[in-house]
Amino acid sequence: MAKNNPFTFLQQTRQEVAKVSWPTRKETVVTTVMVFIMAAAASIFFLLADQIMAAGVKLLVGLG
Repeated sequence: MAKNNPFTFLQQTRQEVAKVSWPTRKETVVTTVMVFIMAAAASIFFLLADQIMAAGVKLLVGLG
């Protein structure tokens, strides 16, 4: 295994970070908003699915 000193490691790390294509502020904001919208949509979907299944179980068991 090759042994690198800390200076070489930092130098290589900076070179790799320079290669990264960082998103713009607009891309970051749009992506963040979409994540929140999808999380809200998923939570509403699962709430409705849970309520429908609970009503179905109550009807099957006879508690409704």
